[in-house]
Parts: sequence; C-alpha cells; structure tokens
Amino acid sequence: MTDAKPLRADAKPLRADARRNRDALIAKARELFADGCFDLRFDDFAKLAGVGTGTLYRHFPTREALAEAVYREELRAICDRAREMQATLPADEALETFLRGFVDHLHIHEGLARTLSTLMATQSGVVAEGAQALGEVIDNLLGAAVRAGSIRDDVGAGAVMMAVQGICAAYGHPAYRADAEGVITLVLAGLRQTAR
Repeated sequence: MTDAKPLRADAKPLRADARRNRDALIAKARELFADGCFDLRFDDFAKLAGVGTGTLYRHFPTREALAEAVYREELRAICDRAREMQATLPADEALETFLRGFVDHLHIHEGLARTLSTLMATQSGVVAEGAQALGEVIDNLLGAAVRAGSIRDDVGAGAVMMAVQGICAAYGHPAYRADAEGVITLVLAGLRQTAR
C-alpha cells in the first residue's frame, strides 16, 4: 500500500496577502455552495468575500476554476481525516468511520456534492485527480485492515471506490442518505464476510 499523495497545489507560492484573498474566496464559495448558491453571478463571489473583482479573476478566471479550488480543499480535508483516523483508530474502525464519515460529509456539505456534479459535467481533470487521492487513502485504510486480519484480502480499493463514486453520483436522489448508508453497510459486510 502506498502513502496517499496530496492533491496538486498551486504552481507557485503566493504572497501572504494574495494567499489570504485566495483563501477568503474559497471559504466564501464553499459557504455559498453549501447554501445552494452555486448559480450566483460570478462577480458577486468577489463582493461577498470582501475582495475586488480583479482579485477574483486573477485567482479564478472562471466559475469552474473556483469550483475546482473548492473541490480540492474539500478533498484535501477528507484525505487528511482519513490519515488521522488510520493513525489513531483500530484498522477496521478507521475504515468504517472514514466511509460513513464520507457519506455524512456529502450530506452536510451540499457544496461538495454540487461542485463535484458540476465538475463531472465539464469533464474537469480535477475530478480524476481527486479520485486518485481518495483511492489512495482508501487503499491505505484497506491495507491496514487486511494486515490486522479484520477484512478479507481479495477486494481492492477499486471496488470500494466504485461504491463511493456511485454514492457521489446519486447525490440528490430522494432517499439518498438512507441508500448511501445502506451501500456502506453492504460494502463493510462484504469486506468482513470471509476475513480470517
């Protein structure tokens, strides 16, 4: 199993004031997306974040670029939590806590789900980048649980990722939350079924 690679960072370091402006834009966009305001006029993101329109376009020339930055930040936080769980919890508990926590995160943070849906529609490369990072942390969690003998060793991260991607794709379905929890329950039961 490999250590998860961080999601791609900015190409060059930013000055402190530029970093603060960029962070303010991402934080405000995340908040607005979570409130269902993805279709807000693009220039209004700058006003609501307390920065100039030129600053918005300098950091994020398009709505999709801003959405990609929000998605990267969300995925980075999710991957960081996975590593923390792996370091602090028994292997099988870390895996279950992460997978159930992922569903909770999507449910609570509507912005991530909507952003992901938008980026999938534009075929953004950041979705593949995020899937790779998420797949690597799942691979590490599975590997630790296999080594602990708590799950079977013949199911790889790809199968679990297909379930996770299905959960993401189904976001917004009327019975989404209950069905997503059911998928995680099935995945975990299947992983534990023949563990030695």
